[in-house]
Amino acid sequence: MCMDSSDQCEPEWMDSEDPLFILYTSGSTGKPKGVLHTVAGYLLYTYLTFKYVFDYRHGDVFWCTADIGWITGHSYITYGPLANGATSVLFEGIPTYPHVGRLWEIIQKYKVTKFYTAPTAIRLLMKYGREPLQKYDLSSLQILGSVGEPINPDAWLWYHSVVGQGQCPVVDTFWQTETGGHVLTPLPAATPLKPGSATFPFFGVEPTILNEHGEELEGEAEGYLVFRRPWPGIMRALYKNQERFENTYFKKFPGFYVTGDGCRRDKDGYYWITGRIDDMLNVSGHLLSTSEVEGALTEHPGVAEAAVVGRPHQVKGECLHCFVSLKGSTEFNHSLVQELKTLVREKIGPIATPDFIQNAPALPKTRSGKILRRILRQIARNDRDLGDLSTLADPKVVEKLFNQRNEGSA
Repeated sequence: MCMDSSDQCEPEWMDSEDPLFILYTSGSTGKPKGVLHTVAGYLLYTYLTFKYVFDYRHGDVFWCTADIGWITGHSYITYGPLANGATSVLFEGIPTYPHVGRLWEIIQKYKVTKFYTAPTAIRLLMKYGREPLQKYDLSSLQILGSVGEPINPDAWLWYHSVVGQGQCPVVDTFWQTETGGHVLTPLPAATPLKPGSATFPFFGVEPTILNEHGEELEGEAEGYLVFRRPWPGIMRALYKNQERFENTYFKKFPGFYVTGDGCRRDKDGYYWITGRIDDMLNVSGHLLSTSEVEGALTEHPGVAEAAVVGRPHQVKGECLHCFVSLKGSTEFNHSLVQELKTLVREKIGPIATPDFIQNAPALPKTRSGKILRRILRQIARNDRDLGDLSTLADPKVVEKLFNQRNEGSA
């Protein structure tokens, strides 16, 4: 049969708005949604964002450590690099196996120039300090990228100074499965950087910040991050669920695309993602950003990672329940809990003092590395009605956290 086959394979010509793929979101805030992307707009947008955000040039070796099955893998392992004819490293595995220098070993071996990973991985590797990196030559690196969630300043500085040896710009990219590609991002060597800020919008993207009443806020402000106009890579639908599509992204503030994220704009116009709106807590009438509290906790030298959720409180309405993953030699005890509470008070204020701090050797995450905070909320409430767990990377983590819940310090 092969002998009689032509060596030519004609492409199937598609309309620009034909469906390209349906990708289900990670389910970090509820039941996964089937996000539909189309042929031309998505391909154009991933081509452009890859080219300019990573300053792609002939001869570069690009490595994105994401799982290829998630949107980061689709956009910045598959479509974006291939559309630019880039040389890429493909990796299957975890950063600490067979040893904690695995990522640095691969960078040295293949002379990676552009490296793109998640804050989760950065914080995990920070636990092991500088020593594992010192065995390897990382001088090929030119640009470091961060993706998946806001990167706390401590992790940003470690990434920049230790991994990049102070020589590589860090492009902290904000985007979603739904956006198709980067929407807020620095451009390397062109954008002055601020640790923890996604900086400015990509070309053609028009962000704004709204208050609860849908009014646009000018200058320094904090509120809902929305976008005024579409861009080529924006999703076209939720598969077979038009009602949920409209309700989720457009109903709350008609005329805008609603990201579901909170955002702060500083006096210089830089954008700072403060976390999912679902993760804002109302403590005694004060709105608190969970990511801000998490950032304060991870400034403690013994804390590798933190996740903060709300739980009901008879007097305050809500209070803070904090899960902390500790660095290797740090012991979880009453003294540490008091240090952490004091640190949060000093960094944010007395109203943000955590009521409960729980030791969490591991956190429930999707395979793409996102923390499933809705599960942590259920654990904090001691509620075992957990809903859809299909995207959880390691289900055993959940039971361990329920068992350790009583060890949390009030």
